[in-house]
Amino acid sequence: MESDKIAGKRPGGAAVPEPDGSARRASSEEYRNDADASEMVDYATRDKLDVATSWATIGIFLTLALMGVSAMSMILIPVTLAVVVGMILGLAAEKLSKLGVPRVLNAVLLSSAVALTIFLVINALAGPLAKLAQEAPDFFQRTSDRLMPYLDRFKWLHISPETFQGSPMSISTLLENSGNVLHVVSNNLTPAIVQILIFFAALLLFLAGRVSLRKTIIMAFSNRTSRLTAIRIINAVERVLGVYFATASLIYAGIGVAMTVIAYVGGLSVPVLWGVFAFLSSFIPFLGVTTMTIALAIAGIVTHSDLVFGLAPAVVFFAVHLAVENLVFPAIMGRQWELNPFVVFLAIIFWTWMWGAVGAMLALPLSLIVMTVIDELFIEEKAQPQLPG
Repeated sequence: MESDKIAGKRPGGAAVPEPDGSARRASSEEYRNDADASEMVDYATRDKLDVATSWATIGIFLTLALMGVSAMSMILIPVTLAVVVGMILGLAAEKLSKLGVPRVLNAVLLSSAVALTIFLVINALAGPLAKLAQEAPDFFQRTSDRLMPYLDRFKWLHISPETFQGSPMSISTLLENSGNVLHVVSNNLTPAIVQILIFFAALLLFLAGRVSLRKTIIMAFSNRTSRLTAIRIINAVERVLGVYFATASLIYAGIGVAMTVIAYVGGLSVPVLWGVFAFLSSFIPFLGVTTMTIALAIAGIVTHSDLVFGLAPAVVFFAVHLAVENLVFPAIMGRQWELNPFVVFLAIIFWTWMWGAVGAMLALPLSLIVMTVIDELFIEEKAQPQLPG
């Protein structure tokens, strides 16, 4: 029987048929197909793992970058603000250079103009703020008297007139609270002074070395096409920021004047202060007008006994701001620099979370920069200007 097996026969004596050539080829092809399918599955699995690894690496990098931006906020906030302001002043710097003004003197003049503007704004606000501080006790008392009838309707709040009244304070408690206030003020005042100094130093140096910095960025690219793209992007960013904020400043100044008139006619105290706040808040889309409208509504309700008359300044200001933003601004600026409102809102929320109030002010300029860079990088559909070189 062992010999039968070796001879290729069955135990009964019948020969075991040998597989023919077609069967062997079919078996070989089936094996190869199975091997190819297994190899394709391995490749697909490997590709998915590579994609997951790439996204994980990008996520880790972004997380570390955001942590770095948040940790270095004390330095990055004034430096970023100085760069944005310097790029906004780029058109003015070019005109002064064409008039033959040296770059260093150019930087000194523009930085001094910025410092003078800030000083004049602070000086203009000093008087109204001092008056408002003097009227603060009466204002809070009127606020309590006016809001209590509305708050009484919400019994679950457990708010009574005694909630807004403080008990007599002893000398020791007063000194202790004064010490705490001074400690908080000193802790916040010192970083603010340091950031102001960093801002002006960075602005001066940026304006003085603006041309050489442009050349360094352009020459960092190896081929002519990339250099022309860099030139086009830098010029476009400076032009967009300069024209946008020059035009926006004039339009928002008109809103500030209108707000001053509205506050004066509406019987609100310190109308000039309301006008300045309306001008500054207009540079923060959505949040600025919302904050101003709520503040006007509260001030109007506190000032006037009639609810309709008290809400009138807030309603009029909101209507004026809405008309300017949706009719006047697009008519003057056109649609070329129109930003997606949802993207701008997300940018404001993100930068406010990262850098606070200054981040909210920088959200729109940074969005304009990103939008301009993307437009210039993907410019195939548009007619490209012929650049020298």
